[in-house]
Amino acid sequence: MNRQNDLMKRINETYPKLSKGQKLLANYIIKHYEKAVFLTASKLGKIVGVSESTVVRFANELGYDGYPKLQRALEELVKTKLTSIQRMEVASDRIDKQQILKSVLQSDADKIKYTIEDIDGEAFDKSVEMILEAKTIYILGVRSSAALANFLGFYFNLIFNNVKLIHTNSVSEMFEQIYRMDSDDVVIGISFPRYSKRTIKAMEFAKSRKAKVITITDSPLSPMIQYADCSLLARSDMASFVDSLVAPLSVVNALIVALCIKKQDDVINALHSLESIWEEYEVYDKSDDDITLTYNPKEQI
Repeated sequence: MNRQNDLMKRINETYPKLSKGQKLLANYIIKHYEKAVFLTASKLGKIVGVSESTVVRFANELGYDGYPKLQRALEELVKTKLTSIQRMEVASDRIDKQQILKSVLQSDADKIKYTIEDIDGEAFDKSVEMILEAKTIYILGVRSSAALANFLGFYFNLIFNNVKLIHTNSVSEMFEQIYRMDSDDVVIGISFPRYSKRTIKAMEFAKSRKAKVITITDSPLSPMIQYADCSLLARSDMASFVDSLVAPLSVVNALIVALCIKKQDDVINALHSLESIWEEYEVYDKSDDDITLTYNPKEQI
C-alpha cells in the first residue's frame, strides 16, 4: 500500500472513534496537509486549539509511533504536490532570516545525519559490484539532478572507459542515447522531488531491456524505486525552492571512492597519464611551482 494513500486511509478508518479534539486535528490535516507537515506537535495543537498531548495521542491513534512518524508520512504525501511558489513560501517561513547561513548549513548537516542512519549498506555494496561488472555504464539525471549526474560522470570517466553520460533536452533525445542498452549494462538514475518524468521513463525502458538499474533518490516511496535493482536513498529538502543535494552528493562521492579503491591500480595508471597531459597542455595553474616545500622528519617543533 502506498503510504501517501495509507495516511488518508488511516484517518478515514479511525475518524468515527476519534475524540472531539482529534477530529479537529484530522479535519485540519485533510484540508491543510501542505501546512501541517511543517508544524511541530505544539504548533499544530495551538492552531487547532488542542493540547500537544492530544496531538501525540492522535498520532498514536492512527497507528504511528509518535508524532515524528506521522509527520514523516505527511512529508511523503506532500513532497511531490508543492509547487515552486509554495516551496519558496515555506522556506521563507522556516528559515531564521537573521541566521540564514547557519540555518541552511545545519539543515544540510541534518540531512547527512539522517542519510547515514537510513541508507542500506548492502544495497551500496551491491551497486558497486554491479557497476564493476557492467559492459556499459549509463548515467542519467536531469534538471537539478543533472549536477549530480555530471559530477558522477566526470569521475567515472577517470575510472572507466565504458561510461555514457546522457545529455538530454527531450524524451526523444534521451531514447536515442540509450536504445542500445541490454542486460549486460547498468544505468544509474538520479531523481529527487519533484521527480522528473524523463528520468522515470528512462528507468522503465532500462528495466524493459533487462539492464541493471541503480537509483539514487530520496525515499522508498519514490517512483524511481519500482524499476530499481538497487536503491541508494539520500535525504533532500522537499520544502525549499533551492533543492538541497548535499546528502545525495555525499552518497555519489562515496560511490566514486568505493570504486576507486576497487580499481586502485587502474586509477593510478590513468592519473599518471593524465598528469603528463595536464602538464603538457597547462591545464592547471602553476604560478606557485617556484615554491618548494621540504619536510625533515627529524626536525622537532
